[in-house]
Amino acid sequence: MAVPFRPDSIWEDQPEGKADMMEETGTPLSSKKSRERPTMKDIADHVGMSRQLVSIVLRDAEGASEASRQRVLDAARELGYYPDESARLLRQRRSGQLGVLFTMRQPFEVDLVDALYRQAADFGYRLVLSTVGLGRSQDTALDELMRQRIEALIVLTTESPDGIIHRLPSGIPIVLLGGPQAAGRHDEVHVENERGMELAVGHLVELGHRRITYIGPSVGPNAAERLAGYAASMRAQGLQDLIDTIEADYTEDAGYAAALHLLERDERPSALVCANDRCAFGVMETLLREGVSVPQDISIVGFDDSTVARLPFIDLTSVRPNPELMARMGLEAAARRLANADDPEWYQSVPPTLAVRGSSSPPANR
Repeated sequence: MAVPFRPDSIWEDQPEGKADMMEETGTPLSSKKSRERPTMKDIADHVGMSRQLVSIVLRDAEGASEASRQRVLDAARELGYYPDESARLLRQRRSGQLGVLFTMRQPFEVDLVDALYRQAADFGYRLVLSTVGLGRSQDTALDELMRQRIEALIVLTTESPDGIIHRLPSGIPIVLLGGPQAAGRHDEVHVENERGMELAVGHLVELGHRRITYIGPSVGPNAAERLAGYAASMRAQGLQDLIDTIEADYTEDAGYAAALHLLERDERPSALVCANDRCAFGVMETLLREGVSVPQDISIVGFDDSTVARLPFIDLTSVRPNPELMARMGLEAAARRLANADDPEWYQSVPPTLAVRGSSSPPANR
């Protein structure tokens, strides 16, 4: 299948004679033989046209017939020619690029990045991604983003255990998306975590559950709000005497440890609400391996409705924070701030929904 070609070129607005000095990638002609990347000259030779005419077509400028334009674009696809975007950006006052700081260890953040990609073009922006992970610090990831001439930064993650991102760059708009906190001036798009817990607890109570245990952290991104939302929802249901929590972070390993703790109890809850899907996966896998049936013995509800939760062999009931809407609001916040730096700080919250699947059912003793 042919790769779509976007008419664009680094030769736009170049001084006369520049094309004779440098190749399209900004590499001296003397080094051409050391690589095989197609150039505009290759396209010109392939179609038997002048390089000036090829440049006109690739810049989508006037001056070429429709037949010539189509021949050049077809040849560009055939030869695998791609314009050097970095060189073109160096000549522009604005890069049109938004930086995104995230981690690939949290499925929901990956879903958010997918949603950002799907919608960034609607706002006239491209995304530049940088990840925080094992052996890759937040400072390293931010440094790489700032070297890419980004106009604004969208932050999805922080390596800080308290959920507060420190040492953010100055001089560009900052949008916090999905959970991290920061000092200073920034815009924010936030999940309505308390509402999500209200949906989760209400669903389980409606099924007939009363002993509902919460598994999750007390500190970190979204942690305090989800924990408080669980407790408030239990009180609202008249179950304040049955509030029960197990400390665990947002990982499968933490879910595994929490499940082992549950298995040691003389009396177990009939349902669990986990702070995120990864923790829920760890709990579910451990219980199943130990002969505890889900949902017949224990129902489980997660939070994030990540892609993995929807797999048929997982089938996890989960709170869905609506990544598509969150991504659009995040992009709107960045565009709004770039248009007017003096606008008041923008704080938006996104109401979640509940995706009910096979991991929750009425308790066996109902």
